[in-house]
Amino acid sequence: MPSSHSRTFLQLCQLRKSYPEGNLERAVLAGVDAEIASGEIVALLGRSGSGKSTLLNLIAGIDLPSSGSIWTEGTNLSSLSERERTQFRRRHVGFVFQAFNLIPTLTVAENLQLPLELNGNGSTAFSRIPELLSKLGLAERAETFPDRLSGGEQQRVAIARALVHQPRLLLADEPTGNLDAQTSAEVLALLQTLVREQGATLIVATHSREVVAIADRVFAMESGKLVEQTNPQSLRTTVSIPVPCPTN
Repeated sequence: MPSSHSRTFLQLCQLRKSYPEGNLERAVLAGVDAEIASGEIVALLGRSGSGKSTLLNLIAGIDLPSSGSIWTEGTNLSSLSERERTQFRRRHVGFVFQAFNLIPTLTVAENLQLPLELNGNGSTAFSRIPELLSKLGLAERAETFPDRLSGGEQQRVAIARALVHQPRLLLADEPTGNLDAQTSAEVLALLQTLVREQGATLIVATHSREVVAIADRVFAMESGKLVEQTNPQSLRTTVSIPVPCPTN
């Protein structure tokens, strides 16, 4: 589905990433270009080891590219210091992982409070927690510990935690990989609804073609590059992505 959004939020410019492997360098990303609009939902498909998670880590500033640049609203994330990238993540990025990554010694509500505390948010931000849990059907689970929740409930808590600080960018890495088909569909529908409500940009790395149904655009990771799928239902027709990148 073509995007109806217009304002560019994220630009990936000739991103390359290699890792040492013995005496050689293994190239994972080989010149990734893409331009993603504010509020867009993007699905990123590819086999295991194709570079999807590596790309998400670069976009989040967890890792740095070997070359190339990542721009968001005029800021070159690749040029920021480690501390500046950490601050950017805390304030503007939310994460949803396949393994949930909830803190087992904290209740559901406390897991949601943690990112707010790290950001120094006050009581006004804390008031979002009951409303968000209610939207996700978890209002009665606020004082429950993660090991007492089903897989679907844990993933919904993980989504709530990722969105509670109202990030501009949400990154999801195989968010339904541990869920059955019905629960996966429910989680994806909730994720889509909440992202739309908050106006966040969502990038989902996945093996699942069900994610295509909620995406504005679909990309495939092929030979270390991103290729846009112009016919997402068949995932056959492709087109290269020219990106006019900043020069500074």
